[in-house]
Amino acid sequence: MDALPTVVLISLAAGCATGIGALPVYARTTVSHRVYDGALGLAGGIMVGAAVFALLLPGLELGSLTEVVAGFVVGGAGLLVANALLPHVHLRFRRDRSHGPVDPDVDESSRRALLVGGAVTLHNVPEGLAIGIAFGSGLDSVGVALAIAIAFQNVPDGFAIAVPASQTGLSNAKTVLYTTLSGGVPEPIAAVVGFLLVATVSGIFPAAAGFAAGTMIAVVFRELVPSSHGHGYADTATATFLAGFALMLVVDTVLVV
Repeated sequence: MDALPTVVLISLAAGCATGIGALPVYARTTVSHRVYDGALGLAGGIMVGAAVFALLLPGLELGSLTEVVAGFVVGGAGLLVANALLPHVHLRFRRDRSHGPVDPDVDESSRRALLVGGAVTLHNVPEGLAIGIAFGSGLDSVGVALAIAIAFQNVPDGFAIAVPASQTGLSNAKTVLYTTLSGGVPEPIAAVVGFLLVATVSGIFPAAAGFAAGTMIAVVFRELVPSSHGHGYADTATATFLAGFALMLVVDTVLVV
């Protein structure tokens, strides 16, 4: 368990990178659909690349195809179930669309906090689990590469969250703070859970890696891809998606030996 503090620090740093993406709100310049959609595409490409290179491929090397596929299917299905049951806000440009059951008696500020909390859980827990799973399995180089990839991905992800948040009347400081906390709180917690699970249960890495990859890819296609299309800039989002995937390929090749 000596590696647990390291896992917490690394996942915390990766999660807090969302705050970097929120810094442009201080410029208070108008953000175009093209820039917003491009940021979502970049985040999606990095996320898929991380799932493939840092989770699925190592899982297949250390386990059977059946284990990895089973974990992948359960992870993806679990994300869709959580998406249907957990109140949250879908990422949208200049507007939010809530989803899931919400108590009508809850006041508006509490309701918004509940919705944002749901979005945070859905989008960041899989990433934290993935980091913890890698380190818990003794794959430190994979964990580092994955954390770096997630940090890169969290920058445009934070930007995508901060832009609509800043248009609700929140101050710049609160927008940056809440955006930072959106990654800095759930990712370390999920990383600890993933680390302890894999460190405790021998041989679970292939299925756990598949599970984390399934949830991450489900987030991309359930949230990021739909939100980055439909504004006339699908080509831009696709190009940045490819750039993000290529970036993860480079990170994985350079750091994992």
